Parts: sequence; C-alpha cells; structure tokens
Amino acid sequence: MYISKTLRARPLRQAAPATLIRYNHVSSSKAPSITPLTSILIANRGEIALSVSLFLKSAQANPNRRVGRTAAQHGVRTTTIYTDPDATSQHALSTPYAVNLGDPSAYLDGERIIQVAKQQGCGGIHPGYGFLSENSEFAKKCTDAGLIFIGPPWEAIEAMGNKSRSKDIMIQAGVPCIPGYHGSNQDPEFLKSEAEKIGFPVLLKAVKGGGGKGMRIAMTPDQFHDQLKSAKSEAMSSFGDDVMLVEKYITTPRHIEVQVFADKHGNAVAMGERDCSVQRRHQKILEESPAPHLDESVRQDLWAKARAAALAVNYEGAGTVEFIFDNDSGEFFFMEMNTRLQVEHPATEMVTGEDLVHWQLIIAECGELPLTQEQVQARIAERGWAIEARIYAENPEMDFVPDSGLLTHLRTPTITDDVRVDAGFVAGDEVSSHYDPMIAKLIVRGKDRTTAVQKLLAALEDYEIAGPITNIEFLKQCCRNPAFIAGDVETGFIPKHRDELFPERTIAPEVFAQAALGAILKDAISSSTANETGPSGFIGGFQSRQLNFATGSATGGKNLQEVAVSVNQTGSGLFDVKLDETVYLAVRAQWSPETRTLTSFFPHTRLDTRLIFDEGKVTVFQQGTQYRLQMAVPKWIEKALGIKDLTHSVLAPMPCKVLRVEVEEGEQVKKDQPLVVIESMKMETVIRSPQDGVVAKVVHRQGDLCKAGTALVEFHE
Repeated sequence: MYISKTLRARPLRQAAPATLIRYNHVSSSKAPSITPLTSILIANRGEIALSVSLFLKSAQANPNRRVGRTAAQHGVRTTTIYTDPDATSQHALSTPYAVNLGDPSAYLDGERIIQVAKQQGCGGIHPGYGFLSENSEFAKKCTDAGLIFIGPPWEAIEAMGNKSRSKDIMIQAGVPCIPGYHGSNQDPEFLKSEAEKIGFPVLLKAVKGGGGKGMRIAMTPDQFHDQLKSAKSEAMSSFGDDVMLVEKYITTPRHIEVQVFADKHGNAVAMGERDCSVQRRHQKILEESPAPHLDESVRQDLWAKARAAALAVNYEGAGTVEFIFDNDSGEFFFMEMNTRLQVEHPATEMVTGEDLVHWQLIIAECGELPLTQEQVQARIAERGWAIEARIYAENPEMDFVPDSGLLTHLRTPTITDDVRVDAGFVAGDEVSSHYDPMIAKLIVRGKDRTTAVQKLLAALEDYEIAGPITNIEFLKQCCRNPAFIAGDVETGFIPKHRDELFPERTIAPEVFAQAALGAILKDAISSSTANETGPSGFIGGFQSRQLNFATGSATGGKNLQEVAVSVNQTGSGLFDVKLDETVYLAVRAQWSPETRTLTSFFPHTRLDTRLIFDEGKVTVFQQGTQYRLQMAVPKWIEKALGIKDLTHSVLAPMPCKVLRVEVEEGEQVKKDQPLVVIESMKMETVIRSPQDGVVAKVVHRQGDLCKAGTALVEFHE
C-alpha cells in the first residue's frame, strides 16, 4: 500500500494507528496517558541485559540514534542485577547501579528482584528473555508492587504460558493447531494410548516448557516411555513442572514464527516472520527473515493468524507466535506463543530498521505503535534479508554438549550497517557452567538471501574465539551446505545433512608448521625479554627442536592423533621444517607478540596465522579456519614422570552431575552407544562411546559431581 510523505514525516509518537484494531478497541477519549519511565531494572544477564542497558545509554548520549529520541525525551537510568559468578560480567559493569544477588539461581528470585527495584527507585522492570520473562506470577507481583512490567499483562502470559490452555484459546480464535492431547491425565500408559490414537511419531512437550527443554520425540511405541521419562526429568529440572502434552510429530517441519506487537490503544501489527528451522536439541541456532520459499499468500495468512492469536488474549507489548509449517502439505499449525522478546529479535530489527526494545518502552509508557502494518510491510520489502547465527560455547561433534571456561581470546568481525554483533562477553570473561552457554549473536543483512549467506560466512571466518570450544566452525559448514544455500531447510536439517556438516577433517601440514614455529619464536622472544636463555635455546645460536602436537576428540578415546614437527634454524629468522614426508626449506618467519600473529614465507605461499597458547593448548586461526591442537608430551617423558594415559578414557566435557550410567564394567559397547547421561546448565546430555571396545571401569556413578576433563569411563586397551 502507498505510504504518504506526510505520514512518513510524522514523529514516532504521532504515528497513525495500525490498520488492525482490537475488537475491544479503546477510544481515544479513554486511552491511557503516556507515563514516562525514568528508571528501570533489567532482570536478566548477558547480552540482552547489556543490550538494553547500552541502548538506554546511547539513547541519552546520541540524539541521532535510530530510536529517534533525544536525551531530554529519554533520560532513563538503568539498574542491573548480577550473581556471584557474574560479578565481573559485562552487564554487571555496564552501569554504576548494579546489585549483587549472590546465589547463581537468584535470577529466578522474583520477590528479591522486585525488592531491589523498589530500593533503587525504579519505575519498571525489563525481564529480557528466559528466567522470569514468561512468569505470569512475577509479572502480576510487579504490577501489584506499583512497578511497570515491560512486557504483556500477566493474564496474557498466564493464558499463553500453558501450552494446553493456549491451544484451546487458539482453536476458539480460528488458529489451526496440531492434533494432540493437551489434557490433565498424566498417567504414562494413558499418554501412550493417546499417542497411539494420534499415530507415531509423536512429540512430547512440557506444558510450561520453552527453549527446547522438556521436549522429546518418540518415533515408535517402544521408545515412548524412555522418552517420556527423559522429557519429564528435564522439564522438572528446568521449570519445576513435569506435566506433558502429546502432539503429532510432523516429519518434515519448518519452524516459522511471526513477531507481533500490540499497544494499549487497541493497535496490533505483525513485524514479519522468521524461519528458525535449523536447530539442535530443539533449540535454534540459525534464524532468518523473511522465511525462504514462502508463498506470499501463505505469508499474509501467517501474519493474520499471528495477529488473531495476540488479539485473542488482549495482548500488549512484544510477542512471538510460533508455527509448525509442514513442508509436504504446505499447511501450518500454531505451536506456541512466546510472551516476551525473542533471542532472535535482531533479525527482525535488521529487516524493519526498527529497535524492538524501543518499541517495548513506548508501549510500557502507554504510547502508540510507531508504525502501521502497511509501513512495516513496506520497510521489509525495501531492506532485503537478515540472518542471525547464535555463537555458543559447545562442541558440535559431541552432540552439541555445552562447554565453559575462560575466553582467552575473542575477536569479532568488523561491525558495519549490515554486520552486527550482540555479545555479553569480552576476552578475559568466563563462560559459566551455571548458565546458558551462548556467547554472542552474529547478525548480517544483504539485499537478498544469497548475499546474506555470503556475508554471514565471511563474518564467521573473521570471528575468533579461543578457550571454550564453540560452534563457529559448524556454522561455517552450514553456510557452505548446498541445501542451506538453496533455502531447503527443516527442523531435521542437521541430522539429514550430518555427513556433509561433519566431514572428515584433514589438517594441512602448514597448520602444524605454523604452530611449531610460533611456539618456538614466542618462547625465544619471551626468553630474550627476560634476558635469559629459555628452553628453546635459540638465543645466541642455531639449534634444532622437535615439538609434538595432538588432535582429536574433546572427550578422549582412540581417535587422538599425534604429529611430530622438527624445526631447524638455519639463519636469523630462517627455518627448515619437517613433518613426516613433508619438508619446507628456508621458511622466513616473524612473530608479533602484540597481535599474537606469525607471518611466514614458505617456498609456495605466505601465511598470516594467529596462535593462542594456553596451558599446553594451541588455538590456530588460519585463512578463515580454526584448529585446536594440544602440545603433546613424548611417550618416554610420560612414562618417566608417571603421567596417566587417558587415551582409553572418556572424559567429562564440562563440569557436570552424573544422572545415569548406561553401561556396566566388562560390557562390550559399540561406537556412539550411550555410556553416561550427565546434566549441566540444566540440560541433559548423553555421552556416547567414541569407539568400539570393552568397558574396563565406570569411574563415576549416579549423583557424582565431576570437573571438566575427569574420566567417566575407561576402556580396556
């Protein structure tokens, strides 16, 4: 629809009402008056808390910022909360008004948070996402305490937070729902009988769940009880409630969601859709807007159904209506409504040019929506395509098991209008095992999807993180995958393309050569700075040295490989390097301590390699690829020092609690067979065997707490 110049020129506060009006529309004479917020508390952590805090700071400092508010108009003071593990986190340091809640679980202590907000003189609470953001009781207590809850009314959260009740509401509102059982009878045999009526495969899902937790797929009747038990256990741990619903599992589904906003004046708009089909553990890792290969008539129908869902519960604020789209039939079904801002909201911001946190504040202050539905649609048509990649501390090769630890090195891509990074960490920060392992979100925008995918890959190749294992290399593989490039996505994308996404990796000999040269030159420079001859012995003479590197699985096993690199210095800055049958002569190499970069001129090429050394580990960044190596101790030294050989052990990949042991000593196991089930960050993870073999010893039993790197199971040699 044509948008007049006059309408475009209006200030945000005076934007014309959206075309879609609530059925119980509030007349202008009785509309609530604007109540400016002067101080808010951010009841969250990490990048969302930091984003909100910095948004408010920049709005005050920069009147030309796209939110369109001057310092005099905004003037909002922010208070952050943190726990003991987060004491030095970026969100805790982002404002002078920061309160320590102590215990790691205190982000869930609603009464304490409200008390802090009152003590700090805050007029409102922004819940972020996760934690208490979809807790209707917390939202109600905020309202009862005289605080503005920057989110929907508690009644809407309560209605949509219970998946069984929300589906009843949607059916009444004419929104299609997946066939299933959403009742109160939780007897396992009864649920199985309902599953048999629906027809396998079925999806088991916690009624109060979210974020992929408390969710399992039962492909056959034989799997039902085990999957139900696992889903209920995870749901109870995550949400304190293990009531389940059973739904038909669509075998080739896409996850498509619609961002909606509604204000207190009766206006509601859809801010476009996002395709979030590429997932692991039922959690999203790649999100894009708009959704690929979606017919425009289906798109408009999705938007209309999403608005209907919001209207059905008298919604206010930001919300996301999630749908399952059946790739086979072209039908879509309501899945759930998230009554909060989503992790992936920046993708929508990129294609609309709007700041959704700003919209939340406008609505909380009783303002009207800044844009009409027609204006939103015109913005999306103009601004191309956006893709968001979640950067996690996790090991994709170990079924995406979370990781934690010190970020010894962190370098982000160059930020532009089309490349954005929302991060809650900087180098030197600790990724805690107490919380979700997301480090950052990388968002790119292009004129079309092809351009956006290319920009995402280029940005990922520039993204460097050392310390915890991350999913960055896996995300690069996704961007190179022909099916993803073509937009052929579904929620089973990763298992369907597993062989392509996890190819056998060959490490070029130049990588080991650079690691060896870097270690030697770094050692020599450190020794020279200390005015003494270090272990390299390169000061004052030319000598030879051999370094051993190991590569392989993070949890141990037989697939550890060792590579020996011999280096002979032949002149000042000149080296001969040998690996097995590969020999590089007269390599000129120079180490930069400031950038931790080694520049080497080989006979056939020049390489600039960043090398991060940390307690025997070497992280190599070379030509857009990351490699993780371990400085290996020669076998004769291990024996002389009595060092335990862990080659035949399966190790805990992170600090964890053992929930179940699935094998016995003396049992013959196959590769990928479950060995131990652990819990960390409130997620259950199955540790599988990296090899065929016989279990020699079960080191840790049910209930044991284990440090990262601790042996869980040992095999016979």
